[in-house]
Amino acid sequence: MKNKIEKAKSLEELQALYTETFGKNGTMTAKLKTMATLSNEERAKVNAENTELRQLFKDKQSELENAALNAKLATEYVDVTLDCEPEQRGTLHPLTQSLKELSAIMESFGFTLWTGPEIEDDWHNFTALNTPEYHPARDMQDSFFVENGNVVRTQTSSIQIRAMEKVGVPIKMFAIGSTYRKEWDATHAPMFGQMEGLYVDKNVTMSDLIATMRALLSRFFERDIEIRIRPSYFPFTEPSVEFDMKWDNGKWLEIAGAGMVHPNVLKNCNVNPDEYQGFAFGFGWDRMAMLKYNLDDIRPIYDGDIRWLKNNGF
Repeated sequence: MKNKIEKAKSLEELQALYTETFGKNGTMTAKLKTMATLSNEERAKVNAENTELRQLFKDKQSELENAALNAKLATEYVDVTLDCEPEQRGTLHPLTQSLKELSAIMESFGFTLWTGPEIEDDWHNFTALNTPEYHPARDMQDSFFVENGNVVRTQTSSIQIRAMEKVGVPIKMFAIGSTYRKEWDATHAPMFGQMEGLYVDKNVTMSDLIATMRALLSRFFERDIEIRIRPSYFPFTEPSVEFDMKWDNGKWLEIAGAGMVHPNVLKNCNVNPDEYQGFAFGFGWDRMAMLKYNLDDIRPIYDGDIRWLKNNGF
């Protein structure tokens, strides 16, 4: 067998010899099965032969593999002058880009980032925000309720309550996070990203709110933005307004809800509304991304389809 191993010309031939020797019915396999009947001297000889043959097979395999590689290298080559394949580079998702930009702008205005839980209790998601028990937002058609009367938060305003409860006032903070409502169409999703701002101090006015929103929008869209204000209603602000911005086609687009913090909200956070007042605003940063990057449907943003991202320049 030693001579046969040394004379093997290919890996296939060597494999056949290995099976002949160590296979189920191989010659060495048969010898090893008789070890229990052999004397100590005979067992030592069989073990030595077994070790020697295995090493010979291993050495011959390495020799044949190296020979095959050298033969391949002698006939094949790489032309380093050829153009390489196009490089596939990823980019930040449009939502991630928008969130980073908006957060940087808010921080430059002196607002501090806060986050909070996505599963909220009734107090932080509704009651503390001056939402009456009969308000439609509490209806099962609008909100996702879970065990013990808790709810998957419908707005990041609950983080404002938690922030004021923890550090009191004055406070200048913004909150980001996912929110959940039973909506699903081209401009609404059941889960969407929301950003809110809150500024409470002794001399905060509606003028401060308007200036902040105008500066935020102009910085984000990188041009002067014309805005208009419409009266609205939110249970946690009074007066309440909605901000519209004039877009490229000359149309007015609703962009954010806002207002002066309702006195009841301040009272619920142990803040004296006769001494402190402030403003709050909120908007979906995914809709901001749609406008900035000229996207006409919110749903593909969350699909994770690389083809769609590439077709839209991401």
